[in-house]
Amino acid sequence: MSFLDSVKQRAKSKQKTIVLPESTEPRNLTAAHQVLAEGLAKIVLIGDKAEIESLAKAEGLDVSAASFVDPNQADCGLISQLSAKLADLRKSKGMTIEEAYNLLTTSPMYLGCMLVKEGIADGMVAGSVYSTADVLRPSLQILKTAPGISLVSSFFVMVVPQCEYGADGVFVFSDCGLVQNPNSEELAQIAKSSAESFEALTGTQAVVALLSHSTKGSAKHADVDKVVEAAKILKEIAPDIKADGEFQLDAAIVPSIGASKAPGNPVAGSANVLIFPDLDAGNIAYKLVERLAKADALGPITQGISKPVNDLSRGCSAEDIVGVIAITAVQAQGK
Repeated sequence: MSFLDSVKQRAKSKQKTIVLPESTEPRNLTAAHQVLAEGLAKIVLIGDKAEIESLAKAEGLDVSAASFVDPNQADCGLISQLSAKLADLRKSKGMTIEEAYNLLTTSPMYLGCMLVKEGIADGMVAGSVYSTADVLRPSLQILKTAPGISLVSSFFVMVVPQCEYGADGVFVFSDCGLVQNPNSEELAQIAKSSAESFEALTGTQAVVALLSHSTKGSAKHADVDKVVEAAKILKEIAPDIKADGEFQLDAAIVPSIGASKAPGNPVAGSANVLIFPDLDAGNIAYKLVERLAKADALGPITQGISKPVNDLSRGCSAEDIVGVIAITAVQAQGK
């Protein structure tokens, strides 16, 4: 069974409710149709039900089993209730109920996050139309970071065909989409979150390698020092995670090279969670593996928010959205 099939099976086993705020966008409608047909999750669509169903029908899609929240219904008591709660959440910033009401009736992102906050939905998937900033800003303002986490980051699940490394070719790469140039403390937080994400999605123990151009002192540079310090911090804040660094990529995943460059190290040669020193390295790496190794790159998946919100690439396909919805549903099961 493939990784994504396994995730879908887990999503089906305990259905969660996922809100899609970009409900009139064709790829989202196609994804909603497929998710409902496969029973992967319950779906909430934001907007006018008649308009959304008409758009879907024109494409040969059926989203009638979804729930609909129309912020423009004059008698929508739900929006009034959510407005009061949002104003209370943001009262330190001076937000009034009237301002909250205006925000919820004009911004599907804020409305989607409030639906998650109040348990009407278990998670949100967006970003095929809106920017990353538009998706994450309301998420952080309303949902905030998870307990014990000070940093929101992202990861890709990389599924490499015919690969004997990692977890039978499955890896988590992080951070490849959000944190530009993390310091040592931030790298440690990214590594901790990534290990937890890997184990939640795969059911396999995470083996975390913090990557560098150096392996265990083979090179001297401030960039290496940053990774070495991150590995120390990680061991302090998450001693139960099997993790170490600094490693070059080959020493991290190839058993023979790991044994040669870091003999006796329990992480060397067996890593399945790869933590990159900065966004340049992570972004380049995942795209290289995706294109040259013909790997599936599932993500970016967001981690560190108290409830799952995932930001799509604006170039995503409907099938990509289906996969992210399934992953979001499994993340929600863990919450």
